[in-house]
Amino acid sequence: MDEKEMEVVPGLAGIPAAESSISFIDGEKGILEYRGILAEVLAEKSSFLEVSYLLIFGRLPTSEELKKFTNDITFHSRLKLKILRMMEFLPENGHPMEYLQSVTSAMGMYYPARNVLSEDVRYWSVVRLIAKLPTIVASCHRLRHGDAPIQPNNDLSFAANFYYMLFERIPDPLTEKILDVMLILHADHTMNASTFSARVVGSTLADPYTIVASAIGTLSGPLHGGANEEVIHMLEEIGTKENVRPYIEKKLEKKDKIMGVGHRIYKTKDPRSTILQSFAHQLFKDSKNMKIIEIAEEVEKVVHEKLSHKKIFPNIDFYSGIVFQGLGIPTDLFTPIFAMGRVSGWLAHWLEQLKTNKIYRPDQKYIGTHNQPYVPIGERK
Repeated sequence: MDEKEMEVVPGLAGIPAAESSISFIDGEKGILEYRGILAEVLAEKSSFLEVSYLLIFGRLPTSEELKKFTNDITFHSRLKLKILRMMEFLPENGHPMEYLQSVTSAMGMYYPARNVLSEDVRYWSVVRLIAKLPTIVASCHRLRHGDAPIQPNNDLSFAANFYYMLFERIPDPLTEKILDVMLILHADHTMNASTFSARVVGSTLADPYTIVASAIGTLSGPLHGGANEEVIHMLEEIGTKENVRPYIEKKLEKKDKIMGVGHRIYKTKDPRSTILQSFAHQLFKDSKNMKIIEIAEEVEKVVHEKLSHKKIFPNIDFYSGIVFQGLGIPTDLFTPIFAMGRVSGWLAHWLEQLKTNKIYRPDQKYIGTHNQPYVPIGERK
């Protein structure tokens, strides 16, 4: 095709990059399904590890399959001593996502997985990555604050164990449930930027640790996973419910982005956001910190008034940061926990990519010049 005739679609918006049976979104109706099951149903009735099995293997497990999968992940949740020692030498001022990406990549040297066509290699890579990401996140947080990492507690659930490694205490049942649901709601979301990154790298037959490290790097950007941190900063900047309207109006006047609202796919309120809004009320009920929810709901009200005609509504990031804050999670861990949930989706897409693999090699539309002379360095101006 002549380059003049080529049409460039910024951000590949609306361009199918793959056929997939992993997750489905109806943006007009606000529907999200994992393998055909509503995410809201899974959030109510399932667990993160059961949902991970569903995404990765394509069906809900039997009780024996789930028991084995859970036991395998529990057994592999510890980090090698050399990895922990390596983490001790990483800069304390680094962002946890930088820690997570670096350590995930390094794990590939301790667990060689280059033969991705081996079923055994694929299974144990899946197990290790799901198992070890929470330990990395908790350990890096403690090391950055001068505390020793806490070894996993094999008697706890996946979500409760992460909380325990982070704070050295066992969570109450509500906290455990909410944290588990947070992981479920972040587990997959069709062909987003980090998932596309995972499939592109996976199409080269790179090892799974490299694939997940690339996806983590993609997720770290403020326009993707990092938006949940920015929502908290925005709400703190607004300060009071009375400041919401002038703040939003000024943002709109300057055509600045309002964090946590709007989505490429959803043209109504993100169904995950509705669940998280309910959790936020449960966490902050009868609390003096209820103010942050009041500010957030006023932002939602004003945004609806000003932007609903453009089909701009709250996305998952809008309330996820508030829920994380209610759980006592430090702001800079919001996105790493997002990655802990999304790794199951990345791995599911990697395995799906391998089934009919063809390396990604898109084209470009060249807009540069031709037939330029080489000018010697002494003659250049």
